[in-house]
Amino acid sequence: MAEVTSILLAGVGGQGIILAGKVIGQVAVLAGLDVKTSEIHGMAQRGGSVITHVRFGPRVYSPVIDPGTADLLLAFEKLEALRNLGFLKSGGTVILNNQVIEPLPVLLGKQKYPEAVEAQIAARFNLICLDALTEAAACGNPRAANVVLLGALAHRLPFPYPVWEEALAAVVPARYLDINRRAFARGFAIAEKL
Repeated sequence: MAEVTSILLAGVGGQGIILAGKVIGQVAVLAGLDVKTSEIHGMAQRGGSVITHVRFGPRVYSPVIDPGTADLLLAFEKLEALRNLGFLKSGGTVILNNQVIEPLPVLLGKQKYPEAVEAQIAARFNLICLDALTEAAACGNPRAANVVLLGALAHRLPFPYPVWEEALAAVVPARYLDINRRAFARGFAIAEKL
């Protein structure tokens, strides 16, 4: 790997974005790469935006992704995907969970939730869309949707499957490891078909 890879993870509090970022970082460390991460979370416990920057390569100087330079956007929620498209470079890829979590202005009727989110994204970037919440529920726990998304992401990165399994074991608490392994495998299998 000659260049730095930049991945932005975006969603709302409680979706497991920070854990997903830690797993990606651990995978890169296990592969012998330099890794830098940065987290931004405002009012995360109240459903606010959460963003994690993950950058890895032979040498990484900054943890923050500049606008227009991210290779991948791992979006845990549709509106958060739209809000963060500016980070993607031309030809970048969005891996999108089709979940909708209405923000407070929408819930109060002061704003409308955007329509045709997938079409807006697909008009500008490569799009991989999946129902991670339903897939995680089929594995036994809808809270593992973040790891379903990681499985889909893994298919787009140059790391062997066993390294991902090792990273999951290092980051995920032991009592949740089995469900997360199943969720990861499900996301990986879905990405193979897309």
